[in-house]
Amino acid sequence: MAELKSELDSDADQHYSLGSNADPKNMQELTIYVQSLLQNVQDKFQTMSDQIISRIDDMGNRIDDLEKSIGDLMQQAGVEGAEK
Repeated sequence: MAELKSELDSDADQHYSLGSNADPKNMQELTIYVQSLLQNVQDKFQTMSDQIISRIDDMGNRIDDLEKSIGDLMQQAGVEGAEK
C-alpha cells in the first residue's frame, strides 16, 4: 500500500506540478495547461480503474476455482450435498 502511494506521489510530482519554466503566461496557456492536467488525471484514473477491475475478475476466477475444488473434494469424500 505504501509502495502504491509512493508511486502515485512520484507520478504526481512529475506530471501535475508547475515547474518554473512551465508557468502559464496568459489565459490560453492556462486553459491548455488545465486541460492537459485533467487529461493526465483522467488517464491515470482509467489505468487504475482497469487494474482494479482486472484484479477483481482474477479474484472471482480464483474463487470459482476454489469452489469447484471444494466441491470435487466433497464428492470424493462422499459427503452429501456436494451438488447445488
